[in-house]
Amino acid sequence: MSAIRQSIEISRRPEDVFSYLTDASHLPEWQESAVASRPVGDAPMAVGSRVRVIRRIGRRRFPMTLEVREFDPPRSWSMDGVDGPVRGHVRGTVEPVGDGERSRVTLDLDFESHGIGKVLLPLVVRPHAKKELPKNERHLKELLEAGS
Repeated sequence: MSAIRQSIEISRRPEDVFSYLTDASHLPEWQESAVASRPVGDAPMAVGSRVRVIRRIGRRRFPMTLEVREFDPPRSWSMDGVDGPVRGHVRGTVEPVGDGERSRVTLDLDFESHGIGKVLLPLVVRPHAKKELPKNERHLKELLEAGS
């Protein structure tokens, strides 16, 4: 299956948008299924950094660890799931729009499955993510344009 891709324009500078998106503590603020998120360790975000996330899908909570594979401020980053039955792969890009006071955020989300994840991915995870991603981007836009 192909990655889920969603873009949105935000009336904030790319540097501000990138900084917010790559701060793990903000994930639960704009992502509907993220219950908690924290960096593993105290070092600044960089290639090799890890983030621990707990997601809620339905009534279940799914803990997962993501590792930063690419980090190119303020343009792009990517993270890959390193554990669990369903491992997410996300790539984000932030592009300046017009005079540079606006940004276009594009998120690409894909998955790989292991064990029971082979059943969960097509029946639960992928449909949920496809429905949630546009809502998350709209919420992100609202938060950032309001001054978060």
